Amino acid sequence: MKRLKTTKVLLMLFTLFIGLTALAQNSSKSTLSGTVVEATTNLPLEYASVFAQNENNANIVSGGMTDAKGNYSFEVPNGSYYVKIEFLGFKTIEIHKVQVTGNTNLGVKKVVDDNQVLDEVMVIAERSTVDIKLDKKVYNVGQDMIVKGGTAGDVLDNVPSVTVDSEGAVSLRGNENVKVLIDGKPTGLANNIQEAMRILSAESIDKVEVITNPSARYEAEGGAGIINIILKKGKSQGINGNVTATMGDPRNYNLNGNVNIRGEKFNFYTTLSYRDTKVKGYGLNNNQYLKDGETTQYINEYKDNNRYRQGYDGTFGLDYYLTPSLTWSNNVTVRRSNGSSNNTVDYQYYTAANVLDYTRDRQEKGKADYNSVEYSTSFEKKFKKDDHKLTVEATISEDKSNDLANISDINDRTNAMRYERTTNNDKYKNGLVKVDYTLPLGKNGHLEAGYLGTFKTTRNDFSLSNLDNHQWITNTRVSNVLEYKEQVNAFYAQYGDKITSKLNYMVGLRWEKSNIDVNQLASNDYNNKKYDDFFPSLFLNYELDESSSVSISYSKRIMRPRGHFLNPFSNYTSDINFFQGNPNLDPAKTNAFDLGYLKRWSGFTLSASAYLNKTDDTFQFVKRIAGTSINGTPITVSSPINLATEYRYGFDFTLNYSPFKWWKLNGNFNFYRSETKGDYTFTDFDGTKTTENFDKNTYAWFTRITSKISLPYKIDWQVNGMYRAPYDTAQGRSKANLSANTSLSKDVLKDKATITFNVSDIFDSRKRESDTYLPESISHSEMQWRGRQINLSFTYRFNQTKIDRNKKQKSGGEGEQGGEMEMM
Repeated sequence: MKRLKTTKVLLMLFTLFIGLTALAQNSSKSTLSGTVVEATTNLPLEYASVFAQNENNANIVSGGMTDAKGNYSFEVPNGSYYVKIEFLGFKTIEIHKVQVTGNTNLGVKKVVDDNQVLDEVMVIAERSTVDIKLDKKVYNVGQDMIVKGGTAGDVLDNVPSVTVDSEGAVSLRGNENVKVLIDGKPTGLANNIQEAMRILSAESIDKVEVITNPSARYEAEGGAGIINIILKKGKSQGINGNVTATMGDPRNYNLNGNVNIRGEKFNFYTTLSYRDTKVKGYGLNNNQYLKDGETTQYINEYKDNNRYRQGYDGTFGLDYYLTPSLTWSNNVTVRRSNGSSNNTVDYQYYTAANVLDYTRDRQEKGKADYNSVEYSTSFEKKFKKDDHKLTVEATISEDKSNDLANISDINDRTNAMRYERTTNNDKYKNGLVKVDYTLPLGKNGHLEAGYLGTFKTTRNDFSLSNLDNHQWITNTRVSNVLEYKEQVNAFYAQYGDKITSKLNYMVGLRWEKSNIDVNQLASNDYNNKKYDDFFPSLFLNYELDESSSVSISYSKRIMRPRGHFLNPFSNYTSDINFFQGNPNLDPAKTNAFDLGYLKRWSGFTLSASAYLNKTDDTFQFVKRIAGTSINGTPITVSSPINLATEYRYGFDFTLNYSPFKWWKLNGNFNFYRSETKGDYTFTDFDGTKTTENFDKNTYAWFTRITSKISLPYKIDWQVNGMYRAPYDTAQGRSKANLSANTSLSKDVLKDKATITFNVSDIFDSRKRESDTYLPESISHSEMQWRGRQINLSFTYRFNQTKIDRNKKQKSGGEGEQGGEMEMM
């Protein structure tokens, strides 16, 4: 009831705001309108600035920005006007003595490349790295030199409002309950996002969409929103493509190629890549153990990680145009990799007086391989009316991974050596059926409806064995076979229309039915969960003028636990500090509210939003002392649990600013407050039952800024920095972190090639540091997955110039699937 009253109040305030604004409009004004296109392609030019100034009274000015179709329209008092049309990298159009005595249309105006700045046009003509729209942000990977030679993790860590921690976990606005899609759909990689961050090459990604409050068209998964990674898919006529070679230190050899062949009846595209990398990182846990408030001992643990990986992936796609209105698309992706690791864990044991007692040395040598194959097929039927279409799609995929680690443990006090071995084998199968139908109704109406069925099966077999009298004996206490089965059937419908010329809405409803099995086969523990729910969404958008608008939105979301969240055992590098999944986790459900504002000036775009998320059964990671090891050392386990409720509210700003033609800036700032409430009761390995209270209120914020400068001689310099402020957690405090990246690039060979030099994590400072306070211990931990990386890349384009690529991108739609309906 409270939630209903709150929603009514927000809607009343929003309606009142619209009414007051409408009353302020001067109805005697006339409308000045027109269209802007690129001269060489006749494609509409979005975000061009149109400025109008009264020639008899310089204080009377107005203007606006072109929309996705290149159209603009704004009101001016009657009179004679000077009109100027601008877009970075193109010649300015100036028109004098435009007589406005009524509604006036200037027709189609064509802008041409600015040949007077030929040495810089290849850079200036590029779109911003970040396109800001009212309902989403689009990060164009091809424009970001810093991620050249990197991975998907590097890409997402440069996206506004998104952060990737040292272990590959992705957060949106500081919330890890985010759904990651690849080409608009969940795939094998999208369900193992940490692995995807390390395997997927940055060069294979076209762009990333960030949707903080998705409509009913999208699956309801993801309490914080959706991140959609769109892979490259060429559509240009003829034969064209590019090849990128990278070498780096630590070892990073990367070769990536994209080829596109398009004829009258077909479009073939492929992306092939090979990687050979070495990643160095570290972790530490310094622990002070307590009993009745008194120190019993200190243990300092330092882990040195060295990981090697070789792998390749290939995507082959074919669009066949059966008729002018019917397209059959097929896509096959194969990924394979193998790697090894050489990890050392050093333990230093101190007495209660902090005097060194003895040391332990733990060596882990591991091997791993990963194989994945995915096939997608789809039919798209376009009808006579624009935007009237039907799409049917099916996808099947299979992922396999096998890990083997041999561990030796040496205790210098007893001069004893122990040998252990772990195996971790995963098998994942996924099937998907998707139907989307779009029907325009009336002048501005838009009806969408569809079905999504996802069918997943995961089997994880983890085993720990100890060597005893030359025989491997399985440790049944920490060995397990986890089977996870998921079937989700969903139907949705949504409708959008305009109430007035400035006010539009979109309302939707989604129904999902879930059937989930979580089975622990080794212990014969079988658990089935069936549930269904409705997920409504509502969007209202009011256009203040041609360059600014406000919106209010609501959606209901869900987050289902999967993978390592559920798996009780998956890693044993350290035997006294490790992660343990929770197979009894329930899904978390979120009610998300968002109030947004978008304003565009010439060379400046601002997006601001205030948001509130209320999540029931929210996931919370907690640490606890869960018994002792074989030599009496306390064991610290980190696990996810369901807490009762979390309230998360804050505001988010993103801006693009071009103070000069040669300088582009992008900035993002996010601030939020999190309130959690709930108690957690657990029983440790020794049978002791403990209850902890996790009521906690905390503030957190982070900011990121990117600068791109076009220097003479076709040289670009880019630098970005990110700061994450310290914040309190349920059991301690996470410390601040500051990191930076930079790159230089130069066009060569008559602009057919580009050389890029970049440094990721300049100060070798990107890591996670935290302090944890438990009744039985106080600990300080640090984790760095990868240190400073230096790369040198060379990209060669054939039958494709930089301007060609940017014009192609402005035409939109490349490789984009599952895109959100634009607010009308």
